[in-house]
Amino acid sequence: MYDLIVIGGGPGGYEAAAHAGRLGKRVALIEERRLGGVCLHEGCIPTKTFLKTAGLLAACRQAERYGIRVDGCRLDLAALQERKRRIVGTLERGIETLMKRSGVTVIRGRARLAGRNQVRVNGATEEARNILLATGSRPLVPSVEGITLNRVFDSSAILELEETPRRLAILGSDYIGLEFAGFFAAAGTEVTVLDASAEVRASADRDVARRLEEALRRQGVRFELSTRVTRIEGGAVHYEGPAGPAAFSEVDAVLNVTGRAPRLEDLGLEETGVDFDGRGIRTSELGKTNVPGIWACGDVTGRMLLAHAAAREGIVAVNNMFGIRDRVRYEAIPVVVYTHPEAVSVGRTEQELERQGIAYRKAMVPMAAAGRFLIEQEGGAGFVKALVDARYGHVLGVHALGDGASEFIFAAAWMIEMEMRAAEVRELVFPHPTVSEALKEAVLAAGRE
Repeated sequence: MYDLIVIGGGPGGYEAAAHAGRLGKRVALIEERRLGGVCLHEGCIPTKTFLKTAGLLAACRQAERYGIRVDGCRLDLAALQERKRRIVGTLERGIETLMKRSGVTVIRGRARLAGRNQVRVNGATEEARNILLATGSRPLVPSVEGITLNRVFDSSAILELEETPRRLAILGSDYIGLEFAGFFAAAGTEVTVLDASAEVRASADRDVARRLEEALRRQGVRFELSTRVTRIEGGAVHYEGPAGPAAFSEVDAVLNVTGRAPRLEDLGLEETGVDFDGRGIRTSELGKTNVPGIWACGDVTGRMLLAHAAAREGIVAVNNMFGIRDRVRYEAIPVVVYTHPEAVSVGRTEQELERQGIAYRKAMVPMAAAGRFLIEQEGGAGFVKALVDARYGHVLGVHALGDGASEFIFAAAWMIEMEMRAAEVRELVFPHPTVSEALKEAVLAAGRE
């Protein structure tokens, strides 16, 4: 009998399995496809590989601002695809090595719960004292006529294109949609983003969302917000907007990124009595389901559809199942949108604090307060917003827009995790010159307000 069987080899599953293995437990990881999950093969890593190229394209076109003359630059999509496959392959082999070093048995196949302590896979029944469900999520397909046409792609399929479309319609304005919008706009595609919301949904902070939309508009991305797509027909996307029915015609491709749904199908949840609905498996902050011995982490819970959140949830579940007290502090999990400029958030927003009746102070500091930002982002703009408890001075939230923000938002997450006061942040030494200095200035400014 195993101490733990993990179903699903994405970030939540393989990190949990490795952690349990390092604790000296007998662990099996069951994965139907390839280790790494959607994040490695169809999400985080491939998209960021594409976005790095988009950033280099933008830098090439703006090289004269930095004293460099470049005679033209163009995208070689075939070379980019090869680079993506090479990076993914290297990381996949790294995960396989991690499993071996952690003593984890990897079983290839489709798994299904056969009881509280049993899993059925490849015609055999495996037993374990604990089972961790980490099956992830899949693209959501909205009820739109024509959504299954050949030129309609999801976030996985569009990464395999052999040539960039001339005109692209993106359905959805969350972080996935906006990251793809930025890439294809940099590649020379005419991009239109359609969404039912009145503003882009990439950030919970309104200031960040509004300014990110403005930045993408300047890059050539067109937005049709407060619209409902009704059908896709031939080369036209039909929708209803504030002015009534309309159509965006002559589209070469459509990208559907309207959302993701948890992978719950054929897991044996009903027979085992696990509590779930269409939004995911219900868990506590410890990772427990309602059935003793069955745990869940990652996208399948519907809590936070982020790779690093899944990894943390998986480790917390393992700790608790083996007697180590731990919990997930969701308010301290950062969110990053890898657009140009980057958008980051951690902690609570102003709207949340107002709804909860919490008195707070805030400060917004331009990224240009950091000399490093001026050096690296000629003509760039951005800001850091800090929210601090008005009574005790604890850091409650940090939201920022600007390239380089993804590399320092972890520090803000740490401030929230450790319940630091703004006055204590003053004692931290931030290296100079770095963009992170803008974070320190914002927190200190909020603490003084």
